[in-house]
Amino acid sequence: MKKKLGKKLLITEKPSVAMEFAKALKITTNRKNGYLESENWIITWCVGHLVTMSYPDKYDEKLKLWRLETLPFIPEEWKYEIIPAVANQFNIVKELMQREDIEEIYNAGDSGREGEYIQRLVFMMAKPNPKAKMKRVWIDSQTEEEITRGIREAKDLSEYDSLSDSAYLRAKEDYLIGINFSRLLSIIYGKKLAQSIQEDKASISVGRVMTCVLGMIVQREREIRNFVKTKYYKILGEFGKEEASFKAEWKVNEKSVMFESSKLYNETGFKKEQDAKEFIKSLEGKQATITELKKSKQKENAPLLFNLAEIQNECTKRFKIKPDTTLEIIQNLYEKKLVTYPRTDARVLSTAVAKEITKNLNGITRGFKEEEIQGYIQKMVEQKYSTNLIKTKYVNDSKITDHYAIIPTGQGYENYQQLPDLQKQIYKVIVKRFLAIFYPPAEYSKVQVTVNIENESFYCSGKVCVEQGYLEILKAKSTGKDKNVEKEDKKIDETEKQENKKEEDNNLEILKTLKKGQIIEVKNFEIKDAETSPPSRYNSGSIILAMENAGKLIEEEELREQIKGAGIGTSATRAEIMKKLEKIKYIDINSKTQIITPTNKGERIYDIVFYSMPDMLNPKLTASWEKGLDMVAKKEIQPEEFMTKLKSYIHSKFNKLVVKM
Repeated sequence: MKKKLGKKLLITEKPSVAMEFAKALKITTNRKNGYLESENWIITWCVGHLVTMSYPDKYDEKLKLWRLETLPFIPEEWKYEIIPAVANQFNIVKELMQREDIEEIYNAGDSGREGEYIQRLVFMMAKPNPKAKMKRVWIDSQTEEEITRGIREAKDLSEYDSLSDSAYLRAKEDYLIGINFSRLLSIIYGKKLAQSIQEDKASISVGRVMTCVLGMIVQREREIRNFVKTKYYKILGEFGKEEASFKAEWKVNEKSVMFESSKLYNETGFKKEQDAKEFIKSLEGKQATITELKKSKQKENAPLLFNLAEIQNECTKRFKIKPDTTLEIIQNLYEKKLVTYPRTDARVLSTAVAKEITKNLNGITRGFKEEEIQGYIQKMVEQKYSTNLIKTKYVNDSKITDHYAIIPTGQGYENYQQLPDLQKQIYKVIVKRFLAIFYPPAEYSKVQVTVNIENESFYCSGKVCVEQGYLEILKAKSTGKDKNVEKEDKKIDETEKQENKKEEDNNLEILKTLKKGQIIEVKNFEIKDAETSPPSRYNSGSIILAMENAGKLIEEEELREQIKGAGIGTSATRAEIMKKLEKIKYIDINSKTQIITPTNKGERIYDIVFYSMPDMLNPKLTASWEKGLDMVAKKEIQPEEFMTKLKSYIHSKFNKLVVKM
């Protein structure tokens, strides 16, 4: 008798993704209660998190009360529980995983650390059929081709155990730091906080990532608040004849009589206007000579592709939307097969993807019937622009961890017309950034001139774009924008006008006619008022970039290099951090401008943390923990080593804080 073949069970993170897998596997069987089943396959799904970590009171009822004697709380055996609202779906997944006829189980969760964590928790609680082979599907987009490749090339689940270890540790770290220090600081400083914000009672919520981000926002606000404008005075010289003159700015050098003078505010300005006037008098009537003349052609390549932080920042600038809204939209574009995986830190492509990139281009050509985009593609064809990206800055395997940059798949256009207008616009932004990398660089003609008057140097430069190259795409105005975007375009237009004005002032054509060694007429000198300006506030997009690049804020060079590439949080979590800070009223985000300011409560929390455990506000602590998690994922250190250091940190901090009481 022929043995009946077992079935394959595939588990996705959500129902909509399960439907895409079903299409790719050609499963047309009617949907059952919480899953799909065909002759060979069963496809089921989570609905986000099905399992969560238990709160301390599940370990011991006494831990429900926040008391100093019960802290720090560090369990030896960790407890988890099913989230009640999704218990039905968990039970369905559990029953399927335990079925005797299941021979292979495919983890097809979101291809990242958080996605791995969601699925591993389910596997841990469901206790699947021990005879079943466990496999992991890892994909970069939800096109049918990529899904079938992911299933075909699925690796043994154990190959992702280190990523799973990292995910578990990240959750434990956030849990232990959040619960222990929120409770401890609330016990010590809660009453004082309540008084300062004029509330009956107040608790203090701290976290490994969010407290550091709050610190960045408060520190920036206080820099602005405490900033005192300083006025200083620059000197401009006008040289040449009436019909062909140009202006150049004085700057101190080692041969200048003003070198290291206490009268100078900086290398280009005087502290007092009178000193500037006297300096001008010392130059009057003296001969001016052109001592340096540099003519050059400059090339500027298109920027790198979008990662999540970059597209979030771009959408905040263009559309005045929050990072979590951007992520939500790009996640939808991903699920509609239009773009590749969104939660990526990489801004480059892998060599393997670059070799096949014409598939994406051909797909856009055939499917994206948008006049502006088709015009750019037509020019690529007519001008025979190369599509070979190998050996360009846009391809670098060493800069990719889990996923490459966000690019259009060249598919999913059957879903495009049903998208809301904003989603269409954001998709178009991604397409244009992608097409720009195939265009030639922008080219500029530049002239730099140095005028010397008895060892006093005046500098001038002129620059003009002679070949637009990729700027034809990225500087082009889009149509059909909403009012917010139109306003932003007006601002951009104003900026461009100002830049053009500067170029006109410098008058590139005049500078081109000059010669080195030429004696030139001095028309006059003028004093230009200048003043220092405060730093800008973060907006909801720029803070995401600041979080991504937080390692650069670290002063110690050795440590900065050690945690290079490790920011605060991850691409998957940064938007949620901002959302939480706003929800607990530590920050305000202006709905129109997206400018971030700390609330009074947020500033008081900052002061408490600064006094009690200031390293929580320092990016180096947060980034170094993130680097440690990355090292676990890469098998560079064992999970036990990370956990030992975490426990040691918590105990040492507790000992110091309790002494302060």
